[in-house]
Amino acid sequence: MNKEIEKKDVPSNFIRNIIDEDLKNNKNNGEVHTRFPPEPNGYLHIGHAKSICLNFGIAKDYNGMCNLRFDDTNPAKEDIEYVDSIIEDVHWLGFDWDDRMFYASNYYDKLYEYAVYLIKEGKAFVCDLNAEEMRKYRGTLTEPGKESPYRNRTVDENLELFEKMKNGDFEDGTHTLRAKIDMASPNLNMRDPVIYRIIKTEHHRTGNKWCIYPMYDYTHCISDSIEGITHSLCTLEFEDHRPLYDWFLDQLPVKRHPQQIEFARLNLGYTVLSKRKLLELVEKKIVTDWDDPRMPTIAGLRRRGYTAKSIREFADRIGVAKADSTVDLALLEYCVREDLNKIAKRVMVVLDPIKVIIDNYPEDKVEWLEAVNNPENEDDGSRKIPFSKELYIERDDFMENPPRKYFRMTPGKEVRLKHAFYVKCESVIKDENDNIVEIHCTYDPTTKGGWSDDGRKVKGTLHWVSTKHAIDAELRLYDHLFLSQNPEENGNFLDNINPESLVINRKAKLEPSLKEAKNGDYFQFLRKGYFCFDAKDSTESNLVFNKTVGLRDSWSKKNKK
Repeated sequence: MNKEIEKKDVPSNFIRNIIDEDLKNNKNNGEVHTRFPPEPNGYLHIGHAKSICLNFGIAKDYNGMCNLRFDDTNPAKEDIEYVDSIIEDVHWLGFDWDDRMFYASNYYDKLYEYAVYLIKEGKAFVCDLNAEEMRKYRGTLTEPGKESPYRNRTVDENLELFEKMKNGDFEDGTHTLRAKIDMASPNLNMRDPVIYRIIKTEHHRTGNKWCIYPMYDYTHCISDSIEGITHSLCTLEFEDHRPLYDWFLDQLPVKRHPQQIEFARLNLGYTVLSKRKLLELVEKKIVTDWDDPRMPTIAGLRRRGYTAKSIREFADRIGVAKADSTVDLALLEYCVREDLNKIAKRVMVVLDPIKVIIDNYPEDKVEWLEAVNNPENEDDGSRKIPFSKELYIERDDFMENPPRKYFRMTPGKEVRLKHAFYVKCESVIKDENDNIVEIHCTYDPTTKGGWSDDGRKVKGTLHWVSTKHAIDAELRLYDHLFLSQNPEENGNFLDNINPESLVINRKAKLEPSLKEAKNGDYFQFLRKGYFCFDAKDSTESNLVFNKTVGLRDSWSKKNKK
């Protein structure tokens, strides 16, 4: 297939321009091979989703390949739980790596051999400085560093000490293997960086075979080379690491030297996208877990009801740039709303119920009325909903003494009940505190379906639920986890936690069709927002639905008041 034809409708960006030029010059023999290389030390978040879409998307558009590779070089922070979650998340987003799932730990033997090669070439040495001493020797941005007193050990001495490191003869933190580059370099990453450190912790894949582990900067470029990666796409914080990436590959007898290209990471309003900070939210029980629907993790977004398609659309819309910027969270919510509008079943749920009694409706009669599931999708069909003498409507859909242009239920005025009939409030019943507890109405049986044959019109349409058929459920009403657009603006992001990020509603009344809800079902609760069924926490006796997003950007409106 012609590559230009396949990707002609894809918006261009500076990365695609680089690849186009490479293909034009037949660089890498015309191949495009990318990779998505997460470290399994936490769950993936929406920022990773941008990278996933970029790497797998470019591979697809250029008829290339994209690997999934776990950079599992720090067993102290990594776990198989994170590996499994990453695999699930990338698949859920709609991408596949065929048989190209790798681990940096696959290459431990080769990485060790290359480290020995650097020692023999006089390009690496074993250092006895501890972490604090190493920081003092490193220098600053304005002052050069100072060479380690162990820098000039002989090759034989370094080989012997490195072997002892591998054999577990030294304790954690007492020895490292460092590259011998330039302690006066203006780039701090080039000031004799650590290649290997001692970590006597069991690895989730290699067990206790190793007690020394390679550093990310050393591992990453070599793994890219081994796998035949052509374009190593990473975020801007690695721009200063690129000279080190190239240095390692230039010193080693590798067959391929990939090109590292940096792009701006995703910064999203009302959100933190640091794994360390997300882990802190979990450990301090501010959220229930990594998949809490308030978390920006892919697992959390999925459980909240965000769709894979909406996240891919969001990644396309924000594009790829060289400069950092913050994306408005409203754009992500817009993409979610646009997709859910097409696929979510419209149902009736009353969040704050008050009883309506239709005085002229037969006591024991039940009519099953036709309701379209989704007017945006004719193929989604319809369902039957029960109508009876006693109903629930929203408490704020009735007002005894309304202001002008109030088009909901009020004494003496007709309103339409969705899919049902015209009704008119005749009277109300109040308790001893003057609170309305019942609304009494009459209905017009000729308006079945919610339309009048005589041409009279009503402006108000209310949703409702039959009392004898209503089911109970737990509705989790989620809002932003943080109050501020920039949660870290005042120093501690935990000071910006929104105390109303989760409000639980257990008084809602739901139409009976929702009793059959299952995992992956999306709903629009008419006039209330989009919700999804929470299969994780639901039981037969307690159905749980999570609010995904409002029908419009209510948060922005609230904050503009």
